[in-house]
Amino acid sequence: MSVIKGFGTYDVRFPTSLGLDGSDAMNPSPDYSAAYLVLRTDEPDPAGASDAPLAGDAYVFTIGRGNEVQLAAIRAVEPLVAGRDLDETLADPGRLYRELISDSPLRWLGPECGIAHMAIGAVVNACWDLAARRAGKPLWLLLAELSPRQIVDLVDFRYLSDAITPGEALEMLERGAVGKAGRVAALRRDGYPAYATTPGWLGYTDELLAALCTEAVEDGFTQIKIKVGARLADDKRRLAIAREAVGDKVGIAIDANQVWDVPTAIEWVRALASVSPAWIEEPTSPIDILGMAAIREGVRPVPVAGGEHVPNRVVFKQLLQAGSIDIMQIDACRVAGVNENIANLLLAAKFGVPVCPHAGGVGLCEIVQHLAMFDYVALSGTMDGRMIEWIDHLHEHFTAPATVTGGRYRVPETPGASTQMQPESLAEFAYPDGPAWHGSGLR
Repeated sequence: MSVIKGFGTYDVRFPTSLGLDGSDAMNPSPDYSAAYLVLRTDEPDPAGASDAPLAGDAYVFTIGRGNEVQLAAIRAVEPLVAGRDLDETLADPGRLYRELISDSPLRWLGPECGIAHMAIGAVVNACWDLAARRAGKPLWLLLAELSPRQIVDLVDFRYLSDAITPGEALEMLERGAVGKAGRVAALRRDGYPAYATTPGWLGYTDELLAALCTEAVEDGFTQIKIKVGARLADDKRRLAIAREAVGDKVGIAIDANQVWDVPTAIEWVRALASVSPAWIEEPTSPIDILGMAAIREGVRPVPVAGGEHVPNRVVFKQLLQAGSIDIMQIDACRVAGVNENIANLLLAAKFGVPVCPHAGGVGLCEIVQHLAMFDYVALSGTMDGRMIEWIDHLHEHFTAPATVTGGRYRVPETPGASTQMQPESLAEFAYPDGPAWHGSGLR
């Protein structure tokens, strides 16, 4: 009998604040970081080049300080998972997910939000990485090849049945199964649309902004994103530079990263309307459902996008029920893992809202591409109005890095969830004693 032996945890931080990569109005100098988990087993790795046992890798994205508490939360989940039979666990991943989110002490800390919920997400995602590596398939394909009934069984419909029932979800997935093989072939041939956030970090100079916008167009992107919200005059200047660089046919989304209250958001977005924003992202508190709805009404026709900081499926349900968002932005590491994000994708499909996943952080492009591709193949059946965020930072630290060419994600084929970091990177960027942090002046 193979069992889950336990966790290995790592505090991994990249000093992105030195170049202001990732800077925005709420987070002026982040260090992109990962509270990193290795879920260890005693089963030989079928693809391993050495005698190392099979493992699953995952993480929670943070911006540096905060890794400590997130890692403590991940370790608090370990007693609930260590010692489990591996075959039984992977045979019913819906059961593991439901048991973890229902654990009374962890639930008391949430419920279903915050560091405990994200820790559960890391564990659930690590299990899916392990399952996909064991099966010899990329995660998107492993999920897409499940039957509609198996996919429904992954989801906890508690608190959702007033918006979507298991029966409705099953019907949508059965419709989504029609033509699945053709969509797999199309995905492998054409990839999945991407948009570029790399040009638009708030701390970049005007010169760098212009150069990166031009480069994004040359690289085939049809949309970029610019951070806004610090000073209106600066936003107008920077957006004018971006529009001149990309021309009239490339979309420019704007992202306020939650800095405004409702009246300010409406006034500010109206002041930027001349650039014809593709959307305004996170204009206020991500859980202010009625405030988001008021902003959506007040800034029409500019679409409202949100979701990267939405803590659970219940808030997504309410945002959709209230008509608060035009675009849903799931995050692979904010909610309780793959299972809960499948619930979010089902909700979006029920309400007819496109999903454009958030991926602005270390490792987020790598894992969330699998969810978007699963959605296309097995549920929504379309890429219209959908694209995945792309930032051109830190991919080299992963054993199977996400790849974008011609403005489109190329389909990952390596078994797993693309979440495994290079061992050398785990050592180099370990905080605070890794070599990358010696002499940085940031410790």
